[in-house]
Amino acid sequence: MLRTSPGPTARTPSRSGPALQAREVRVALRRRPILHGIDLRLEPGRVHGLVGPNGAGKSTLLRAMAGLTPLSGGTVLAGDSDIRGLTARERARRIALLPQDTHVGAGLRVAAVVGLGRYAHHGLLTRMQGDLTAEDRDVIDSALARVGAEHLRERRIDQLSGGQRQLVLIAKQLAQDSEVMFLDEPVSALDLGYQADVVELLGDLAAEGRAVGVVLHDLNLAGRACDDLTLLTAGNVLARGTPHEVLRPDLLATAYRVHADVDLDAVTLRPRITLRGRLDRRA
Repeated sequence: MLRTSPGPTARTPSRSGPALQAREVRVALRRRPILHGIDLRLEPGRVHGLVGPNGAGKSTLLRAMAGLTPLSGGTVLAGDSDIRGLTARERARRIALLPQDTHVGAGLRVAAVVGLGRYAHHGLLTRMQGDLTAEDRDVIDSALARVGAEHLRERRIDQLSGGQRQLVLIAKQLAQDSEVMFLDEPVSALDLGYQADVVELLGDLAAEGRAVGVVLHDLNLAGRACDDLTLLTAGNVLARGTPHEVLRPDLLATAYRVHADVDLDAVTLRPRITLRGRLDRRA
């Protein structure tokens, strides 16, 4: 089970206003427009979910806001700073991204993988030599403990199950200790118990003052985990607001072409979606 107590570097919001915001962000890949003027604000202390059908642009938006995909228009601000003016190290200290597919060296041990998150806090020489301080090692141990993976510390990353590997990669992002944390489908390889733990962890990270952005395909999970939702379709924002405002039958019909009933979960008091079927068979 994930440990939900704050880590040694827990923070409170250091500024008012959004931690990260996209303004009229446009992205084109191979000259094909993917995002069409997206506005998005990530606030400290809140979990913001991106939902929408396959191909809506959710992962592209995360990568653009993390400074990893070039913009064809618009800007992304970290506080008052355009992220294009930040060095890679400065950007990494502000923004951590866990993508859907993360490639790490097959022979690396778990502690070394998590330790990669610490290099955003060191100069070039330390990064080249691979030296970590005692504080770094404490942060690594804390991050592994927080995701319940401390027993995997000396295992090789290629010897882990898909779910265990995902927990280790989440620990790596925790060790990076960034103000903004992006996670792209973080629960896709996890069983129900660990999914519940990750949902709790997202809330804890926000409570510590971080801005958390997460892509989720499970809309019931998104409704439970997130304070705010943005519903994307075809590279545009269809709706934005609380889960109650976004997870509506008419909006789900428009975005997903499905008939769904939405009621209130008696325990969580969050929207609960029951899928009834497709409205049509259009591709």
